Amino acid sequence: MNLKPSPFAPASFPGLPDVKGVRAATGSRGFYARRGITRDDVFLFAFDEGTSCAGVYTVSHTASADVLWCREALETGGGTARALIANSGNSNAFTGPKGVLKNEATLKALTETLDVPREACFLAATGVIGEPLADPNYVGSFVPDLAAKLAAPDWEAAARAFMTTDTFPKGAGTSLEIEGSGVNIAGIAKGSGMIAPNMATMLSYVFTDAAIAPALLQELLEDITDETFNSITVDGDTSTSDTLMVFATGASGMEPIMSAEDPRFEAFATALHTVCLDLAQLIVKDGEGASKFVTITVEGAVSCQSAKIMACEIANSPLIKTAMAAGDANWGRVVMAVGKSLEPIKMDELSIWFDDVQVAEHGSRAENYSEVEASAVFAKSEFTIRVDAGVGDQSHTVWTCDLTHGYVDINGAYRT
Repeated sequence: MNLKPSPFAPASFPGLPDVKGVRAATGSRGFYARRGITRDDVFLFAFDEGTSCAGVYTVSHTASADVLWCREALETGGGTARALIANSGNSNAFTGPKGVLKNEATLKALTETLDVPREACFLAATGVIGEPLADPNYVGSFVPDLAAKLAAPDWEAAARAFMTTDTFPKGAGTSLEIEGSGVNIAGIAKGSGMIAPNMATMLSYVFTDAAIAPALLQELLEDITDETFNSITVDGDTSTSDTLMVFATGASGMEPIMSAEDPRFEAFATALHTVCLDLAQLIVKDGEGASKFVTITVEGAVSCQSAKIMACEIANSPLIKTAMAAGDANWGRVVMAVGKSLEPIKMDELSIWFDDVQVAEHGSRAENYSEVEASAVFAKSEFTIRVDAGVGDQSHTVWTCDLTHGYVDINGAYRT
């Protein structure tokens, strides 16, 4: 599939910091060979002993075999990690016993090749749903080749290896000092379509050489996810393979953070939140066929959850998303979306802004409403829709994109 690059694609992949205790390799297993494409489609990461990990996964009732394994491994392994392998081109979802056999063969290859515990190995796959591999050892047999190439991560190569309909590789990172110890964080993500907040709507992996207890890292990741990956949407569809994981090797040399009361915790948490938000927003900016990146904030709600529900109703409305694409500042559709959310509002207090242009106030069109000014906002490539529900003091922000003919073209040809 020859995809037109997103208008938000960066000029180059960002320079991400080195993360101690992590090695990686990529390679081509041939998942795209039938399309006449040769490209890297698998990556392998290996972690030093003592690496902590945390993960959140799709809540879909048709979750892939890989997601089911990762949930089990995270629990049985107590949040420790030694290896991660992922492929694009086939999601290993809804593949029944054959999907389990694929995982068993891959895990056997990882444990034997890397000499690591089975429950410290994590798997991921992304691509077409419902197509079992003819050879269950198709990925496993490739593990020795990848293991022989393990070296300091080439972040861009890894980010490209698990792309599907993405038009650019996605990476984000940061460095900070925590009480004299230099700590690095680097993350990669893939996702472009089938993106809606219901855990993490994509595959994303973040790596750090910070030291933090697994249970604390898990708690932190769940909190961060709600404000980042669970607050993005492209098309309202939740994948069978959604995965977000963080791996903390502890190789920076710092003493482990064991409690949220540790004075070092806040600095690390803020840095991790920044990287996750950057990655999440990159996914929206690469939304299939997207031409606009839109921030939607609902305030004046009775709770953060209520504000989020209303914001998501706006973000996922095909009527609003197509109006965005056409540059039609149809604020009445925002009124519609807020109402159909069935969340508490005061209609006589409801107010709406497009950027700083007020289009509705006190339950009706703004007294100084200007179609010209409102349309000028919708003509921009990036803008904000802000709603005040008039019933409280809580708020939430989500990020979305428009819905263009490009989305239909991409998904109409997804399997061809």
